[in-house]
Amino acid sequence: MLKCNNIRKSFGELRVFDGFTHEFAERKLTVILGKSGCGKTTLLNLLMGLQKPDSGEVLRNGQISAIFQENRLCENLSVSANIRLVTGKRLSKAQIAVELAAVGLSNCENKPARELSGGMKRRTALLRALLAEYDILFADEPFKGLDTDTKRDVMLYFKEKTADKTVVLVTHDSDECATLADETLRLG
Repeated sequence: MLKCNNIRKSFGELRVFDGFTHEFAERKLTVILGKSGCGKTTLLNLLMGLQKPDSGEVLRNGQISAIFQENRLCENLSVSANIRLVTGKRLSKAQIAVELAAVGLSNCENKPARELSGGMKRRTALLRALLAEYDILFADEPFKGLDTDTKRDVMLYFKEKTADKTVVLVTHDSDECATLADETLRLG
C-alpha cells in the first residue's frame, strides 16, 4: 500500500502541495509527469519518508528501494561492491555479471565507480536499486544521461525487472511514460 492523505507541504512562501490525496496502484508502474518545479521530487521524498509533510499523512508498507536524481555511488568501491551494498551475498559473482551484461556493463564489475562514465554510473545506480529486495521502487529520472539505444535497452530491462512491483517513476519524457506507465499522475 502506498497512499497520500491530504498532504500539505510548503517551503517558506512556496506551497508545493495543498491537500494532495492519491492512492498508488499496487503492483503497477505509476509515472509522475509535470513541469520542472511542480513538486515531483518533493512528492517522492514525502513518499519515501525523507521529508515530512506539513500536515496530512503518507501510508506505506513494505521495503523500498530508490534511484535518486544523483547516482549516489561509493566512488572508491567497484561496480560489484556498490551492488553488493544492497544484495550482500544473495547474488553470486556470476549472477551479478549477468545483470551487468544486461545493461551493457560487461567486464566492469571490478572497475571503481570513479572511473566510470556518467552513463555507466547511472546504469550502476539503477542496477543497484533494481537488485535490492523491495516491494516499492521509487525512481527519479532513472534514465537521464543515457544515449538513445542504451536508454531503450535499459528501459526494457527495467520494465522486465519491475513487473509485478509497485513503482513510482518521475520523468519529463513522454516516450518513457508511453513505454512504461500503467498509470500516469500529472502534477502542476
